[in-house]
Amino acid sequence: MSTLTSPDGTTIAYTRAGDGPPLVLVDGAMCFRGAGPMDPLAALLEDAFTVYTYDRRGRGESTDTLPYAVEREVEDLAALVDVAGGSAGVYAMSSGGALALAIAATRPGIPRLALYEPPYVAEAGLRERAEEYTAELTAALAEHRRGDAVAAFMSFVGVPAPVVAGMRAQPGWERFEAIAPTLGYDNALMAGSRVPRELTRSILAPALVVTGGASPSILQTAGQAVAELLPACERTTLDGQTHDVEAAVLAPVLREFFLRRRS
Repeated sequence: MSTLTSPDGTTIAYTRAGDGPPLVLVDGAMCFRGAGPMDPLAALLEDAFTVYTYDRRGRGESTDTLPYAVEREVEDLAALVDVAGGSAGVYAMSSGGALALAIAATRPGIPRLALYEPPYVAEAGLRERAEEYTAELTAALAEHRRGDAVAAFMSFVGVPAPVVAGMRAQPGWERFEAIAPTLGYDNALMAGSRVPRELTRSILAPALVVTGGASPSILQTAGQAVAELLPACERTTLDGQTHDVEAAVLAPVLREFFLRRRS
């Protein structure tokens, strides 16, 4: 593990592996190195890329600095791109896609961008539900009810209430509560679950939006909405995959996309 210091003094922990063109992997909500999909994916890509995985602020071995602002997370990711040499491809999962869009729109060092199921569910008619979730999450975090904040998130993404109740009784629940404040960070990045249209239209780098063929239709619609706004975008569906995409299925798609210009 290595660390860098973001412009506001936050320590960001990251891991570098492999050899090749730099590729940064960005987690979605509740995930970080060692607790999410990026480590297995990195292991399948490090033969072709120098892969960077990192703990977003407030998670894992990274620190945090309040108050939160979307711009500070963009600075964290930009600092990691600087460590990678000033230019790096970026792959982002789920709500991490909002962070990837933000950096691709604000700095030139992102030559290629790939997103897996950015969950802009308001594009699929769920704006009211997204607003309800925002209100519930904001109240729970303001009142320091971290467990309720995590439960609200899980309910929002479709985990049945009895399953959430069972999870709360398990020892691993404390790990979720420890990073519960970062749910507010992702919610701020998602900006009401609507695609940031002008920002997205401004991204000229080649882009790829991937969805799973077995994912809910709301995620298919969200992915299509992003793809239609990105000026230079491809759209791919992985048969049989869900939001919990298999690294072995996704890795070849990312490999082909990020290496194409070098072939």
